[in-house]
Amino acid sequence: MSVPLRRLRQVPRHLLVCEKSHARHAGSRHAAHVRDHAYNCRVSFLIPECGILPEVLKSTIAGVGEYYLVRNLSVHELVAHEFIDTFVKKGSCYALTYNTKIDQDNTAALLPTGKLILSVDKDTYEELGLQGHPSQYSGKKVMRYIITIDLTDSSFHPDSKEHKRVLWALKEKKPLEFDFLLAWYNTGAEGSTLMSYFPKNQIQALKPKITFSTLRDLQCPVLQSNELQGKPEESCSTEELFEWLGAVLNQVSLDNKSFSFLSTYCCPQPNTIVEQAFLCTITGFIIPETIIQLLEKLCCYFDEPKLAHWLTLTVHGFADSPVSWRESEHGFHKGGENLYNFVVFRNLDYWLQMAVGTNDDCPP
Repeated sequence: MSVPLRRLRQVPRHLLVCEKSHARHAGSRHAAHVRDHAYNCRVSFLIPECGILPEVLKSTIAGVGEYYLVRNLSVHELVAHEFIDTFVKKGSCYALTYNTKIDQDNTAALLPTGKLILSVDKDTYEELGLQGHPSQYSGKKVMRYIITIDLTDSSFHPDSKEHKRVLWALKEKKPLEFDFLLAWYNTGAEGSTLMSYFPKNQIQALKPKITFSTLRDLQCPVLQSNELQGKPEESCSTEELFEWLGAVLNQVSLDNKSFSFLSTYCCPQPNTIVEQAFLCTITGFIIPETIIQLLEKLCCYFDEPKLAHWLTLTVHGFADSPVSWRESEHGFHKGGENLYNFVVFRNLDYWLQMAVGTNDDCPP
């Protein structure tokens, strides 16, 4: 019993990577980091000293695009050249299996780069007969494999042996069928849409859920853009801000009341009380292009003088996505955390905080 008990006492490893830059600096990587995180289920922004949705953000929030739920979609349909030519090569196409568990089920994801990622159990891997590699989170006895298929590779054309072999494996040898979340972003090119491509009884258009709230008398940490580590009695650190923000977004009390059985957390010092703070949360299948637009408008919020010294934009990834950043394998372990947060200051300096759980590589 001593070994299992020892493992229960072990705290799961978490990583928080922070970097600082300026939103208008030529070398800033803020847009690249957003693009690298393809699968996002929740986006929240918090603006202190603000009570309503700012005018500069209204059109962006109103324009948050639809995404689609496609039922019983066979994976081989994603490798069909009609689909590749229509969507994968003419924009950014995102697909992610819906209601699958990354540590228990077979899952699939199509990245906007054209890479199709399959995370499958050992039996499925052996039946498919496609080349892959063991999951790095399988442990000593490999029970899960990762298969990557580049749909845009020049050798992956309809008459190639590779394409015929992949299509045969997915269509006849071991058919895989899932419910998928899909989204497609293109730059205005005319042609087919996802809604017209799939049968009407198979595809459903969904709108992200958007909620607004105004927080009253909120304790906020004092931050200085050039002090990521904070200064005693002058400013809070990036780690303290990250923890505080998690409490605020999850509606945890910051009062540290002695009779509270839920939380004894309190706002880090030094802090200030703001009369009001505006919180907007978007929930759904949210593509990076939407987040980049939103981040740009949040930067424009400071074009005119504001009472707020800073604001935040927090993005949560899907816990059961097979990848987190780029093509880095993602596992669930105990929570499946993969998220990032921007703190944008008045002068457009920003902090970028990227966090993952145990079964993830270090964010880029």
